[in-house]
Parts: sequence; structure tokens; C-alpha cells
Amino acid sequence: MKRELRNQSEKGYPGLLISIEGTDGAGRTTQIERLRSWLAIEGYGVVISEWKTSSLIANAIDLAKERNLLHAYTFSLLYASDFADRLEHVILPALKAGLIVLTDRYTYTAYARDVVRGVSPEWIRRLYDFAPEPDLVFYLNMPVEILLKRIIASSGLDYYESGRDIGLSTDFYESFKIYQRKIISEYSKMEKEYNFETIDGTLSIEAVQTKMRKAIKEFMDSGVIR
Repeated sequence: MKRELRNQSEKGYPGLLISIEGTDGAGRTTQIERLRSWLAIEGYGVVISEWKTSSLIANAIDLAKERNLLHAYTFSLLYASDFADRLEHVILPALKAGLIVLTDRYTYTAYARDVVRGVSPEWIRRLYDFAPEPDLVFYLNMPVEILLKRIIASSGLDYYESGRDIGLSTDFYESFKIYQRKIISEYSKMEKEYNFETIDGTLSIEAVQTKMRKAIKEFMDSGVIR
């Protein structure tokens, strides 16, 4: 039998919004898939929304990237449009239906990445001020050296995720390290501001998952379940 969630407060919907943040290679996708399986077994309806997956906007972003047409503020506006489309057509409908929404990255990704590219922190926060605040935010903190090894072993170094578009270094590896350190620095500034549940990303997959499940259970036990 499907279990239901009680409306948490003034948010206006009965669902639960849980965001998983972290740089590329931190293990977000693996943890989200495990959370989805666990929550489904527990009897909850679950929806996943991933960064840059709007059917209307994602292709336009990819095309602009291929042609290297993205100024920092254009970059921000395109990603915000993608987010807004997913919010309207995926995230909010699921929350209003009482489902648990797991997001692979949320506005905090923009707050970190766009600021590193030169966007004003105040401007980017105003741009996303329509976004509902998540009930829980997990941040997977991972040292740059380990991130580099993981990325090289899997997908390889991406032009944008290496910060090559902003001229940090002509060397791919050095550019990646500089860029990711700047991103991690921005995340560290947000930890207290947005009440992140920070988890050591170097822990085993099972250990990270256990910490996430424990935090979710504690949140639900505080009065969400009915």
C-alpha cells in the first residue's frame, strides 16, 4: 500500500523535496538510484529530476555549448529556464500529488558554478527566487584529487566541468583542479546558509547511503508521516 506524506508547513504541497548536491564524480546519481529503490520498497511514490533535462531547453543548452556561445549570464539564464520548465512540469506536480521528489542537483549548483564564472551571487539568487526550498539537502563533499581520478576513470574531462571556457588554465587537468576547488569553496560557503546535510563523499557507497536514509527517517519521524 502506498504511504502518504503530511503537508510539512507553509509550502503548500504534501510531497517531500530532497536534493542531492555535489560536483561531478561525487556519486550523486548512484546514491539517488539507491534512495529511489529504498523509498519505493518502503511504499513511497518517488520522482527523480536531473539537472539540465528539460525537453524544451536541454538541447538548446547543448547546442550553445558546442558552439561556445555561452556568456556567463546567458549560461545562467538558459539553465534557469531549464530548471523552471522542470519545476513547472515535473517537480511541483509530483509534490502536489504527495510524492517524494529526488533532485540530482538543485539551485545550489547554479549558485556555485555561475558565481565561479563571474555572475553576481545576489543576481543568481534573485534569478532562482521562485524555487521552493527543499526539505532536505545532501551535499557530497569530495576532495579534488579523488574527483579527478574518478572522472578520468569514467567519463573523462568535460570542457565546461573543467572550467576551460573561463580560461583558468590551458592544461585540462590543472584547469579541472582549479575550477573544482572554486566550486567546492562556494559550496562550503552555502553549507550553513542552506542547512546542508554534508556527507564525506570518500566514504563507501553503503556508508553514504546509510547516512542519507538515517537523515530522511529522522525527518519523517519528526511528523511528516501519517
